[in-house]
Amino acid sequence: MVQDTLDESEKTYSVNNIEFSPELLRECWFLAGPTASGKSAVALQLAQELDAEIIALDSMTIYQGMDIGTAKPTLEEQRIVKHHLFDIIAPHTEYSIARYLQDAKNICEEILARNKKPFFVGGTGLYLKAILRGMSTGPASDEKFRLRYLQQWQTAPEIVYAELKLKDPVSASRLHINDSKRIIRALEVYELTGTPLSSMQGHQAKPLTDRSQHVYWIDPPRTWLYDRINLRVEHMLSAGLINEVQQLLSNPQGLSSTARQGLGYKEVADYLQVEPELNDLKRYAEMVNQIQTRTRQFAKRQHTWFRNLEECIPLKIHGHETPAQICKLILKLANA
Repeated sequence: MVQDTLDESEKTYSVNNIEFSPELLRECWFLAGPTASGKSAVALQLAQELDAEIIALDSMTIYQGMDIGTAKPTLEEQRIVKHHLFDIIAPHTEYSIARYLQDAKNICEEILARNKKPFFVGGTGLYLKAILRGMSTGPASDEKFRLRYLQQWQTAPEIVYAELKLKDPVSASRLHINDSKRIIRALEVYELTGTPLSSMQGHQAKPLTDRSQHVYWIDPPRTWLYDRINLRVEHMLSAGLINEVQQLLSNPQGLSSTARQGLGYKEVADYLQVEPELNDLKRYAEMVNQIQTRTRQFAKRQHTWFRNLEECIPLKIHGHETPAQICKLILKLANA
């Protein structure tokens, strides 16, 4: 059943361009890297050295109740260093990049007002690129238009997707047919402006002097990282990931299309859709392998994001370094 209104969190903010000023960017620190690369442990130590507060650079840790699969910081870690943009929305709602940029900008200003440093930590390359270079988010949303297309998508998604291919083939090539939110947004932008959304989303590189000078990413050996990913998936499942997904799915409002695509959540949700008596050890092993494979593929894409952002300074590690050693390396590079 289609809602007749949209939640506030599902509306695109009426902002055409959201940018961090050069002055604000120069005050920010960033630590990125692929999943399971050890960012959180390094960040916790570095934040204390910098007298900083951590801001999530992650599109999944924003969701309440999605804890195990997103490897959120523990309560103890959050007591040591203040964390922001974690657990801020219900898992059935959507969260746009426009809203993220605005929220992150507001939090940065609050942190600086406390004479502390904003420190972004995470692995979502799109968020990082948008902060560093700004992003055109297009016009404000048209609720009636979106509801009309959502109703059509629920009965014939292939027709809606085919329309996007005609109007904005570049956006269509980037989106899966099941990504209703972004497909409808792209059609909405075209309808309201006559211009494809893809042509609005080019990130223009700022002059070097206008960018943050402290953008680092952990670049580990591929084999070492993949072994850690495989082990992390096993630990998440033993820690109760299946029960966590069951609880999320038991909510009448379910999961948003974005939340449902989270690493591990999609595979477990698919696994749970089958009758319990059919979920034998073979199907369980297949699910584990699917999560591990998809997570490794995602890590490879993350590597590409960070490698191609010229602002990012790679931290080549071997895998045996301690968080303290990596923290020391970052501080050394910062003072070079």
